[in-house]
Amino acid sequence: MQRIVKAVNSCQQMVKAAILEHSSHGRDRTKIEKIFSRFGWSLSVQEKGLENVTVAEVLMAKGGENTGSWLCCHSDDIVNDAVKNMARNNIGSLVVLKPGHVQHVAGIITERDYLRKIVLEGRSPIHTRVGEIMTDESKLITVKSNTNIFEAMQIMTEKQIRHVPVIDGRLVGMISIKDVVRAVVQQQSGELKRLNEFIKGDYY
Repeated sequence: MQRIVKAVNSCQQMVKAAILEHSSHGRDRTKIEKIFSRFGWSLSVQEKGLENVTVAEVLMAKGGENTGSWLCCHSDDIVNDAVKNMARNNIGSLVVLKPGHVQHVAGIITERDYLRKIVLEGRSPIHTRVGEIMTDESKLITVKSNTNIFEAMQIMTEKQIRHVPVIDGRLVGMISIKDVVRAVVQQQSGELKRLNEFIKGDYY
C-alpha cells in the first residue's frame, strides 16, 4: 500500500517538475506557484489532497446504502449463514452485533476468519456460531466518518487489516482496503489530469 502511494506521488512530482521546466518562457517559479495556487494545486513534496478526503466521502462514492442488514450479523448466528450473506452481497466482512441489539457492536467476522478458523481447523460452519470465530470488540479497529483517507490507509496498512467499520457512536458503514485504494487512485488521477491539462493548455 505504501509503495502504491509512493509511486503515485512520484509520478505527480515528475509531472510538476515538467511544468516548471516549461516555465522558461518568461515565467519564474513564483508566478508558476501563484497559478498553481489559483487552481488549488501545490508544489510541495507531500500531496495535500489526500488529507482533505474523508472516510465519509469514500462511503458516499460507494453509492447505495452504507448500512443495513446485509452489512451485519449477530454473534449467535450460524457461521454458514454469515458466509452466505457475505457471498450474496459480494462483501468480505460483516460487523457482528450482540444478540437482541441493533447497534451494539460485538466484533467483526471476515473471510479470513472463516478460512483460518473453519476451513483450516476442519470445523463445521453449520455447527459453529459467529461469536466463536469473530474478532472480538476489544480488538476491533474502527474509524470515524471524519477520519481522513490517508490516516485510514495507514491504519489498515500498519494493522494488516482489509476491512474497517465506520462508527460515529453508531455503525454508519464499512470501508475496505479496495475502497481506500480506489479513492487514492481517483484523487491522484484527477490531480495528474489537471496538471496534464495545464501543460497542454495555452498559458504562456
